[in-house]
Amino acid sequence: MRKIRMGMVGGGKGAFIGAIHRIAAQLDNQIELVCGAFSSDPENAIASGKALYLEEERCYHSYQEMFEQEANLDDDKRMDMVAIVTPNHLHFPVAKMALEHGFHVMSDKPATIDLAETLALKEVIEKTGLLYGLTHTYTGYPMVKEAKARIKQGQLGKIKKVVVEYPQGWLAHKSDEDNKQAAWRLDPKKSGISCCMGDIGIHAANLAEYVTGLEITEICAELSSSVTGRVLDDDGTVLLRFNSGAQGTLQASQISIGEENSLKLRVYGETASIEWSQLEPNSVWMKYADKASQLIRAGVGDLDVVTQANMRTPAGHPEGYLEAFANIYTQFSYQIRNRLFPNTSDISTNSLVNINETAMNDVPGIESAIRGMAFIENVVAASQSELKWHKFLLEPQDIAIPSSHITRTK
Repeated sequence: MRKIRMGMVGGGKGAFIGAIHRIAAQLDNQIELVCGAFSSDPENAIASGKALYLEEERCYHSYQEMFEQEANLDDDKRMDMVAIVTPNHLHFPVAKMALEHGFHVMSDKPATIDLAETLALKEVIEKTGLLYGLTHTYTGYPMVKEAKARIKQGQLGKIKKVVVEYPQGWLAHKSDEDNKQAAWRLDPKKSGISCCMGDIGIHAANLAEYVTGLEITEICAELSSSVTGRVLDDDGTVLLRFNSGAQGTLQASQISIGEENSLKLRVYGETASIEWSQLEPNSVWMKYADKASQLIRAGVGDLDVVTQANMRTPAGHPEGYLEAFANIYTQFSYQIRNRLFPNTSDISTNSLVNINETAMNDVPGIESAIRGMAFIENVVAASQSELKWHKFLLEPQDIAIPSSHITRTK
């Protein structure tokens, strides 16, 4: 038995999300970083690897070099998986080459730059038979899983209304574009056809479907840009219809001054409602028409087994974003471990964390990736149309995205 060996593409000096992935991957002592191609700038790539104290010969100038050389290493040394933390336009070529060279893939979202690439990626995954995970981070929170479990148990009755919102304020002004994180997100060549919906709206949509167990079937959308000259959206509102008949609203914004990372989900049923906020992640509120509201806290009382499998500390010791990220990585590592050591991997005894088989198989994968990219393209198309309601389509050729998809400027 050993740790799962991970390589990384992107995430070098000056990057934000790469460090988050590294911390999360190694938090539960199941994964170790052994190599990387950390930047498209060869000098930065090597310097970033050295700053992480990696062996110099495993700090690569490019991801192509890394996959080719790692594939030729002996079994007792080469990496098992790769984490992709680049801008969106590189997700597909990196994932495709990694899979074709025999490496499992964990990718930041969205999976690719467009839906056609995501569907092509699914074919590669099916052909190689390797594992693919997507860091829809907020599904990793224990109390998100508790909300999901209570809805599945019928504690809310039939779902009638879903309200999800994700306001931020970091792109409210033209001057906010003067940093590395903003620059690529606002560049269609690197980000794709959407900034706000592609960056955070996709998280909101994923959370709504994950927790309720429902699927979006129709949308009505309006996207806009609040800064003159900004090509991609920085704000948007989407009306939702679900396959159960429930209705909903999704609001995502990067120009809401004063907001931090204020993702919030509210689900209203016939007999009760449930609410979760990313700023208070250890709590879930259950509310009723005929009795007092109930505050459910992480680590307290009779929680679902999957919720418990995603917690590391007793009640009163808050867990947050890093731990939610780590849950996805740890569960993915056990999927890999069961393939590497099918006769010796006992998930009940080989971990310091409380993991079980149900939780292990709760990692977002290619189907979540497809629905996420479809959400982005459907919303952009709907926003440019004068029609009110649009079917949620899953084939790119059916989604009528105008050749010029510049958003309206407020």
